[in-house]
Amino acid sequence: MRVLCRRPSLAAAATVLLTCLPAGRQDLSSGVQVTAADVASLLLVAIAATVALASRLPRPLPARALASGRAVPAAFAVVPARALVLAPVAAAAGLAMLASPDVLASLPGYVRCLQVFVLVPLAVLVTVRDRADTLIVGGALVGAAALQGLVGCVQAVTGTGASYAGERVRAVGTFGALDVMGMASVVSYGTLILLAAGLSWRGGRRAAALGGAALLCVPLALSLSRGAWLALLGASLVVLFVHSRALAARVILLGAAAAAVLALGPGAGSDPDLLGRRLSSITSAVSQPDQSVSDRYSLWLTATRIWLDHPLTGAGPRMFAELRDAYAPIELSSGSDTDDPVNGFQRRSLLSPHNMYLLTLSEQGLLGLAALGVCLGSMAWWAVRAAVPAAAGLLAWQGIDFLYGDVGGPSTVVTSVVLGLVLSLVARPSATGWAGETPETGRAGGASVALGGAR
Repeated sequence: MRVLCRRPSLAAAATVLLTCLPAGRQDLSSGVQVTAADVASLLLVAIAATVALASRLPRPLPARALASGRAVPAAFAVVPARALVLAPVAAAAGLAMLASPDVLASLPGYVRCLQVFVLVPLAVLVTVRDRADTLIVGGALVGAAALQGLVGCVQAVTGTGASYAGERVRAVGTFGALDVMGMASVVSYGTLILLAAGLSWRGGRRAAALGGAALLCVPLALSLSRGAWLALLGASLVVLFVHSRALAARVILLGAAAAAVLALGPGAGSDPDLLGRRLSSITSAVSQPDQSVSDRYSLWLTATRIWLDHPLTGAGPRMFAELRDAYAPIELSSGSDTDDPVNGFQRRSLLSPHNMYLLTLSEQGLLGLAALGVCLGSMAWWAVRAAVPAAAGLLAWQGIDFLYGDVGGPSTVVTSVVLGLVLSLVARPSATGWAGETPETGRAGGASVALGGAR
């Protein structure tokens, strides 16, 4: 406890690492699943509250100081004013819960929303105070990505992963088939952090960081997650653009040239291997969607129909699952099949639209979607304006990921820690290792370090 009081960011790092514990056999009918990482996140929130209460209470900053993007004075260092960007999310979720036709059924969803988008990010913001804290939390994310990637590679090679096309060859790490996107998410976070660090470091450390990012692309490919591939590609370009526009342009040109050579080369279009077929299916997802894509389109339509009947505050948290059958088109499948060595074959109900924006729209209405957009958009603007490549890349990946996925499963706790780390980087760019560009001079006010970058 003494160590945690001196360096409370260790609690955030522990929360990330505890998500790597094997989930074991899961019962889908038991309702809310509480993991060790969830318990650790509660401890993290308690430690952050203790740290905040033990420090001098901050006074609200004027709007001009909030918009300037400068580092806050010492009196406001515990809870920077930019943390107010989380308030609309809590308010919108609360209104949606109160307006829900079944308040008790929506209460767990409201608590989960507070945990993921407000309490844990705010706790990480309070505990990540300097460069050492940034390295601790960032290092935990990279360590978790390496561990999950290693387990995923073993699964793909030995045929002990999640089932795909009748074979257990899909890398899912310790999350199992019931959280099939978990490993891909964690590995993507680690890859982007290493990429941003490699661009800012020099010498051997740069080679090690960029080499680590390249190695993490192997388990990401073996995850067979088309959405994660596209999200990482887009986020990597954002990291390069924020670091150096010229470098980003060169990479885009080289990538376009390589794609043209591959497209025109001999044998193009004859991909007998599983990975090649999965990659080629990206282009046919619209014209010739498979069953999983068709179900996703049907779920999106369902979410839109629910929102049309509850336009302002939505149907209430967790009410999508309750209302799905009343609004779903007839072609929607009754469930999704999952299979892995731990859980065996299970039929999993489709209880969310697999799109965070549409889930928010259907359950929290226009107010909830606007609040989420203001929160993510403000952090993205601050990250680009202060030239923090890691923050911009992580937010870009999350923003793209939310187009085809939503919160759920053990990896959701990692997402909340990542949002808190991003908020810490943009709220305290100087203290966390990146001073950013001052509006007056346009020059960086500090040295380039890990998780930061330079133009």
